[in-house]
Amino acid sequence: MSQSVIDLNNLPKIANPGRIAILKSKWYPELTDEMANVAEKVLRNNGYRLIEVHTLPGSLELPLAASDLLSTDIGGEIDAIICFGVIVKGDTLHFEMITEECVRGLGAVMREYRRPIIVEILPVFTLEDAAAHAGKNSNNKGYEAAAAAIEMVAWRRGIT
Repeated sequence: MSQSVIDLNNLPKIANPGRIAILKSKWYPELTDEMANVAEKVLRNNGYRLIEVHTLPGSLELPLAASDLLSTDIGGEIDAIICFGVIVKGDTLHFEMITEECVRGLGAVMREYRRPIIVEILPVFTLEDAAAHAGKNSNNKGYEAAAAAIEMVAWRRGIT
């Protein structure tokens, strides 16, 4: 089965773009920074100017940070949140615990605040696996994350 290709030239146009928050873990900054930079570039190329980037201690802190941002967003200016992280499998169950809690937590925040949260937390076995999806190449998950955010914002605005 082949991977879908993201066509960045045919993303929906967002009238009056709001804010986008990018949350990233400080672990493996060469990878999380690259994904965030790519996403920010795509968002800017598609009309977003209010992009705030927050670096958190780790992936486990991303759900709380997303919840804090959305709970203080009284005017509903945040269109979406994009989360980046890399969790590498080690010798303990830490990998499983952090990955599951992070994804579960972000899903709960998304449902509670009814705002798209795009999750590109890479649970991998090696840093090479992560680099294949977060490096300076067309497989960088920053492209997919930004495209998904734009598509979700357009879709949600279209149904309300």
